Amino acid sequence: MITVADEYFAKGCGRCERFATADCSTQQWKRGLAELRRICLDEGILETVKWGHPCFVHNGRNIAVIGAFRGDFRLSFFNAALMKDPDGLLEKQGPNTRHPDMIRFTDESRVRQMEPLIRAYLREAIGYADAGIKPPKEKEPVDLELPVELSEAFDFDPELAEAFNKLTPGRKKSYVINLNSAKKPETRVARIAKFREKILSGKGAMER
Repeated sequence: MITVADEYFAKGCGRCERFATADCSTQQWKRGLAELRRICLDEGILETVKWGHPCFVHNGRNIAVIGAFRGDFRLSFFNAALMKDPDGLLEKQGPNTRHPDMIRFTDESRVRQMEPLIRAYLREAIGYADAGIKPPKEKEPVDLELPVELSEAFDFDPELAEAFNKLTPGRKKSYVINLNSAKKPETRVARIAKFREKILSGKGAMER
């Protein structure tokens, strides 16, 4: 997967065989993605790369991530349980997503048209980060305390969430134990990226 944001906009995320081809979804939505990136950067949030996608961070907290698919492109918000969504813009990524968390676009011109609203939603999320406000913790089974980085990956990657939910309890636990053993958040993020194909294949963390 890519590790530099510029590569994402030029070539894609690197997670499939369409990477660096004209068929990549990032090329289909190139103008709209560039507009979303401009708006995020204008709001003064730091651009990083997580899960092969541009992720915008403020005050040590993930704010939003940009993604492109064949049928649409998206700006997805972290800590979506906090978002008030007064204009009803947010949609769920998939059936396993707990809260509506993304603004989805199927028309590139809509980004410019919706720019004031997009900025307002970003500023709301930035405000929570500045105030240190976090959503209430949702209960997990005692023996399956998901690391926050894994929950965030699920919110952004519904395919991964669905595959993880289909795993046996033992296989789920193998990933949770492995990830929780990492002390640094960036290590957990890297491990999730490494484990993705295994999870999609229905395997546990230690299986080949």
